[in-house]
Amino acid sequence: MSNATPSSGPDEFELISRLKAKLPTGDSVVVGAGDDCAVIDGGVPGKWQLHKTDAVVEGVHFTKDADPRQIGHKALGRALSDIAAMAGTPHWATVTLGLPDDFDAERVESIYDGMAALAKRHDVSLVGGETVANPERLFIGVSLVGEIARDKCILRSGASVGDGVWVTGELGGSIAGHHIAFTPRLAEARWLAAHCQPSAMIDLSDGLAGDLGHLLTEANAGAELLERALPIRREARLRARESEAAKPPLLAALTDGEDYELCFTLGKGSAVALLDQFKQEFPDTPLSCIGKIVERPGLKIRQKSGIMKIATRGHVHFQ
Repeated sequence: MSNATPSSGPDEFELISRLKAKLPTGDSVVVGAGDDCAVIDGGVPGKWQLHKTDAVVEGVHFTKDADPRQIGHKALGRALSDIAAMAGTPHWATVTLGLPDDFDAERVESIYDGMAALAKRHDVSLVGGETVANPERLFIGVSLVGEIARDKCILRSGASVGDGVWVTGELGGSIAGHHIAFTPRLAEARWLAAHCQPSAMIDLSDGLAGDLGHLLTEANAGAELLERALPIRREARLRARESEAAKPPLLAALTDGEDYELCFTLGKGSAVALLDQFKQEFPDTPLSCIGKIVERPGLKIRQKSGIMKIATRGHVHFQ
């Protein structure tokens, strides 16, 4: 969800690009800003560290009356989803709380209950943090450290022409509740890295069109998707039927964001075998091949009526 006020400055990715140019890095930095996590060589043989920070803000990522346990779940879950995108294992988290003047201590404790429950599920230790005043609204920042075997780390770069494009789960309609109660795909990502080693991967936080667009930019390539193959969430279809103001289901699947699923590319092989094995291991997580990487840059959707061009732009954090 987002009710952010539009900005008159540069868009999000232009600002990130400008800031990246100012960031100093050292020899230990394997991958800096620009992927789902920073990758650091901490000197452990065969391992790399993964570093991630994320934030949620009241009125942007959750409403004032949202279940506090779900707020905590989402605050940590977003960072876990980025660790999943690298096929990593999370270990330690710190939390920064920006508390409004009228904060309720019991509500804050319930937020931590939500974070703690998710942390225990994934064997993550919450090891400290910071508390500051933020008079207008609640703010939660999470910094997460994990690790990955050097030969299993999956980046956004690496997709090649001819690779299949795959997604876990379902897309669109996350505002109906999924955005605050999702399951980070950590186990699924590690299984994929162990059994088929995707060529590139990203988590879907800003919508399929925008996030797949990052993989395409890195590959200097395009993608052709099949509309009938897209796993559109039931809530997206229901919202379209119930309100003329709602997005069409296809557009919702492409641009709603906050799906927190995995989108990855995979070289030519036995898709049937992969689907069968994955279903046996994760019977409750759908897996879909939705298209392929093509040589000509851009994103296209093949429909019954023909091919439609789509902008590689998803959820806009600010404009």
